[in-house]
Amino acid sequence: MTTVTNASTRRVLTASLVGTAVEFYDFYIYATAAALVFPTLFFPNSSPSAQLLQSYATFAVAFFARPVGAAVFGHFGDRIGRKSTLVASLMTMGVSTLLIAFLPTYAMAGWLAPALLCLLRFGQGFGLGGEWGGAALLAVENAPPGWRARFGMVPQLGAPIGFIFANGLFLILGLMLPTEAFETWGWRLPFLASAILVGLGLWVRLKIGETPAFEKALSEAPPSHVPMAEAIIRHPGALIGGTFAVVACFAIFYLSTAFALGYGTTQMGYSREAFLAVQLGAILFLAAGILVAGWWSDKTSPRRVLAAGCVATVVVGAVMGAMMGAGSLLLIWVWLSLALFAMGFVYGPLGAYLPDLFPARVRYTGASLAFNLGGILGGGLAPIAAQALAVQGGLTPVGGYLAAAAVISLVGLALNRRQTAA
Repeated sequence: MTTVTNASTRRVLTASLVGTAVEFYDFYIYATAAALVFPTLFFPNSSPSAQLLQSYATFAVAFFARPVGAAVFGHFGDRIGRKSTLVASLMTMGVSTLLIAFLPTYAMAGWLAPALLCLLRFGQGFGLGGEWGGAALLAVENAPPGWRARFGMVPQLGAPIGFIFANGLFLILGLMLPTEAFETWGWRLPFLASAILVGLGLWVRLKIGETPAFEKALSEAPPSHVPMAEAIIRHPGALIGGTFAVVACFAIFYLSTAFALGYGTTQMGYSREAFLAVQLGAILFLAAGILVAGWWSDKTSPRRVLAAGCVATVVVGAVMGAMMGAGSLLLIWVWLSLALFAMGFVYGPLGAYLPDLFPARVRYTGASLAFNLGGILGGGLAPIAAQALAVQGGLTPVGGYLAAAAVISLVGLALNRRQTAA
């Protein structure tokens, strides 16, 4: 037990958690703003649905940037080390987020405004593309025997923590400021606050050392010259299966957060503050699901827990139309809570599952690429597709979309049934 509780281990786990929480805070304040204020601030006057679709399109830009960031940061993470690469990814994300606070609106600069928004959103995605894989490796490559999944779930907890800070700040500002003030300058404050959090993340990460697994790999052989090429050529099955395996977690999260918030405050007519409060209550179930999934994964296997989460996601998708469309804020909260609890089981074990598919010499690149390519399929297009489906047929087809994403992840898990490179 001393291996698990010593000061060095606590410092490593803190660094993986704090950095990931800061990165996801940056990512989620954009998602929240994209649903609440960006449609009217950065796009020409048209129907609310059309403006929301355009805003979701800028939201999707980051998901296409994430594999690019995964390839670039993965290259250096597998060649020079996990620590310095994680510092660089955090800086990239932080600067991009901070600059969004100073953007002109469409009324001020015309189409230059959404163009700059897309550019900085690309920077956010580029930075986050290098974050998740490195944070997961920082945790699992320091884990003692029998603790890989529980260590791997620590950076995963950064997602609900970042979400709570992001949506909580938007909720507080919405309650404190008049609507006009919030839409004029109040929405910029969460982006400005990112600078403080990034500074905290850098301070924590600069105090850690390199992982034992990376040092061992370097002692046995020179680093890969081109880690991405090696991961693709030598481990294509792991990469394809891993990509499909993460589709469900992205779909369930962004449908129950970005899409639900936009749909709830427009088509369903709920106030911004009421819906943010409901989501904040539901996100606690994501944290609970991650904790349970981490413990269960060490007792059984990450793959088995992920499969169980996919089955639960199919059920959640099947009841989406009936529960979220019932006209009751209480039932919406129950559905969101169920969805995010199920997400804990398709997200929490990924920190242990994906790195085990690749050898240490290309693990940063392989795990990061799989995670972020899956993000395009499951997350980047989800709010756009869901909004289009909801306009045509309501929430039931959106639930079908979510169930289909879970089936894709089950296929990915089946492809990697015997795959392990740990």
